[in-house]
Amino acid sequence: MNVLIVHAHPEPKSFTAALRDQAVETLQAQGHEVRVSDLYAMSWNPVASAEDFCIRENPEYLVYALEQRRNSKEQTLAADIQQELDKLLWADLLILNFPIYWFSTPAILKGWIDRVLVSGICYGGKSFYDQGGLSGKKALVTVTLGGREHMFGDNAIHGPLEDMLRPLLRGTLAYVGLEVLPPFVGWHVPYISAEDRQAFLLSYRQRLENIDADEAIEYPRLSQFDDRLFPLGLGDTPL
Repeated sequence: MNVLIVHAHPEPKSFTAALRDQAVETLQAQGHEVRVSDLYAMSWNPVASAEDFCIRENPEYLVYALEQRRNSKEQTLAADIQQELDKLLWADLLILNFPIYWFSTPAILKGWIDRVLVSGICYGGKSFYDQGGLSGKKALVTVTLGGREHMFGDNAIHGPLEDMLRPLLRGTLAYVGLEVLPPFVGWHVPYISAEDRQAFLLSYRQRLENIDADEAIEYPRLSQFDDRLFPLGLGDTPL
C-alpha cells in the first residue's frame, strides 16, 4: 500500500510530530511505502490564487475551479501543486495529521486542500461521494487537541467531535470519493503525562497495524438519488 501523510504542525518536537513518526515507522515495518508532506517544513503556500496557473481560460476573471480543470488537463498547474497532486494520486491511503485549531484545520492544511484537491481530477460535475475522482482510496484523519474526551459528545459542552470535523470528513474527504475511516484522536495532549502520551502512541500503532480491518464511515452514494439528486422515491414530492 502507498501512504501519503500530510503533516501540519509548526513544532518539530510536538506530539503531533510524534504521531507522524509513529505512523511512518509502523507502516514501513508492515512493508508499505510512505511519503510525508511536512507543510511547515516545506514552507507550503496555502493561498489559492491566479499564480497557481501557467495558462488561463479567462485572463480577465478568475474562476478558480475552472482554471484548475484546464490547467490540470494541460499539465500547467503550478509546480508545487502538481507535485502534491502526483503524491495524492499515487497514494492508496491519505493520512491528514494535525492539531485542531478553532474547531478546524490549521490554515496551512486548509490551503493544501484548496490547492491540491483539483477540480476535474478529484471532483467535478456529478463526480462526488462514491463517484468522486479519488474513489477507491482511503483517508484517515489523525488529530490532537487540548480538550478532554468528556467535553465532546451529544450532551457535552462542545458537542460531538464528528460534528466539528464534518466539513473535513464529509464535505471534503468523502466528497472527493475517499473512503473515510474513523478519526484517531489524541485528547488533552498539551497537559497529559509522558506515560499517557506513550499510551496514545501505542494505541495509534495498534490502530495502524490493523488499518485494513477499519470500516469506513457511511456517507451518501449517488445510487441512492435520482438524476436531480432527490432521494429515490421522493423526486416527485411537492415542495
